[in-house]
Amino acid sequence: MVPSASGAPRRASNALEVAEYFAPQRTATTDLPAPEPLLANLTIGVLEVLAGVREVDQLARWLGEDAYRALLTRANLSARARNARGVTPARPAYRIISTHCSSPADGVVEGVVITAGPARTRAVAVRLEGWDGRWRATSLAAL
Repeated sequence: MVPSASGAPRRASNALEVAEYFAPQRTATTDLPAPEPLLANLTIGVLEVLAGVREVDQLARWLGEDAYRALLTRANLSARARNARGVTPARPAYRIISTHCSSPADGVVEGVVITAGPARTRAVAVRLEGWDGRWRATSLAAL
């Protein structure tokens, strides 16, 4: 059963309608929670993945497919670099300095989180999109 324009259920006339009904649905910004806590937590998680103390799979539920693959590739490169230097993974001690958000469209938030660590300051840029009633990061860039 697929809802009609009036909201009453009706039979789907073809397989394409059924597939569209069960496909991921966009969500408006008003139906989503504030993005700032997710941006902050996701940033710390990304930095921990790059440091080698967290698995990428732990962040999978908040990442889109492209962002997940990009983070996995970057994490693997970081792990290879650590192994080549003989460095063991250590938990980073980053603190969030600031979070900047903008909304270029409904259901989309682009944010930059500036963090400070003992050795350097980093910025993580994240694009969040509303899908199925929650935010998902569709793009990540750690600078």
